[in-house]
Amino acid sequence: MKPTRHAPIPRVDLRTDRAHSARVYDYMLGGKTNFAADREAGERIIAEWPGSLDSARAARAVMHRMVRRVAEVHGIRQFLDIGTGIPTAPNVHEIAQSIAPASRVVYVDNDPIVLAHARALLTSTPEGRTAYVDGDLRDPEKLLADPALRGNLDLTRPVALTLINIVHFLSDEAVRPLVARLLDALPSGSLLALTAGTGDSAPEQAAVASRRYREAGIENHLRTRTEVERFFAGLELDEPGVVLINRWHPDLDDGPVLEDHEVMAYAGLARKP
Repeated sequence: MKPTRHAPIPRVDLRTDRAHSARVYDYMLGGKTNFAADREAGERIIAEWPGSLDSARAARAVMHRMVRRVAEVHGIRQFLDIGTGIPTAPNVHEIAQSIAPASRVVYVDNDPIVLAHARALLTSTPEGRTAYVDGDLRDPEKLLADPALRGNLDLTRPVALTLINIVHFLSDEAVRPLVARLLDALPSGSLLALTAGTGDSAPEQAAVASRRYREAGIENHLRTRTEVERFFAGLELDEPGVVLINRWHPDLDDGPVLEDHEVMAYAGLARKP
């Protein structure tokens, strides 16, 4: 079989002098795709809240569990992953295709650091497909019209829309209409998998993280459980509903289950009727 040819990825300005949410997260996960400004922002959070490293890992682990459940329990074979972040194995396609090799995944991000590493997201099984769209959650019309999305996902069949670790970087006024528009474009049977930052479980620690992000020039908005549940209005919530990420189908393979005060995000999965 001939190797798949991909279009050259353009040269991008990574703006390494400024902290970036994807790179700060990468640093806290123990990754290497980060720079001095990102490490400085991360260290300021860690210094005041040492448990933030465990919380970051828990936020990544819940994504793994959500994708597995979508593929294994709900049988979805198409994924639209917006706000992909820096590739960190296992990525969505690696999890989904390990369960169903024919799964198709379209990754979307507008961050130059992710674009620079997008090749790692395109290693599909022969039976499935992966694609990367240099797109923006804030421009759903352009995203939905993108040839890479249209060429790899069949929008007449159910799609799992995964919004992991992204909505807390936008205000309610900005993000809710965007999520609603994307769901409108997907057929009945599609799923929304979403995580959102909160201060409910650890108010002091969350305030530290939020303040340090803002000081680094990164917008962020913490939400209550009720506010997170509003993203799922009109959808059929999967069990156990909107809960803290440590309580969303915990799996000992992900390591010790954290206590509520050790995490600062909610997770929820719901079906479009």
